[in-house]
Amino acid sequence: MELGTGRLRLVALHEGDADALFAYRSDPDVARYQGWSPATREEALAFIRAQQQASLHLRDSWVQRAVRRIGDDRLIGDVGLHIPADSGDSYEFGITLAPAFQGQGYAREALRALLGFVFGQLHAHRVHASIDPRNVACAALLRSLGMRQEAHFRESLRLRGEWVDETIYALLAAEWR
Repeated sequence: MELGTGRLRLVALHEGDADALFAYRSDPDVARYQGWSPATREEALAFIRAQQQASLHLRDSWVQRAVRRIGDDRLIGDVGLHIPADSGDSYEFGITLAPAFQGQGYAREALRALLGFVFGQLHAHRVHASIDPRNVACAALLRSLGMRQEAHFRESLRLRGEWVDETIYALLAAEWR
């Protein structure tokens, strides 16, 4: 899966991304809202190496792609797509951006490309994202894409030693604009 926008490319992560991936994924302000945060650079590198085997055809897996700026090819974040375990047409996705690139429309641009691919090429019926409701910027981003909040689970996940809430945002193919 390689996708492009006016400013971005969504492509495979490569081993040279380990330092940048580790830097933003282990940043406490970013990691607070993430299910996975590498403890070391080597863990980030192992994640990248594992992703080299990822496939849209491998059920119950996550396919993670680098978000790169066109021009300097700099890694500014990553998007993930969960391939359902069954042959269903419902996908989960997530996005993480380095703090220096947040608030500039990159996440919205990357997710529009990803959703276009999922609805257009994978023929998804539904997509959803699970977020910590304290991440108000992400909730606003998802709403700006036409997604609606479907659920709010109280203290449903234990992350980094604390119980956190989880909200689910979803969008149907028929609602995709």
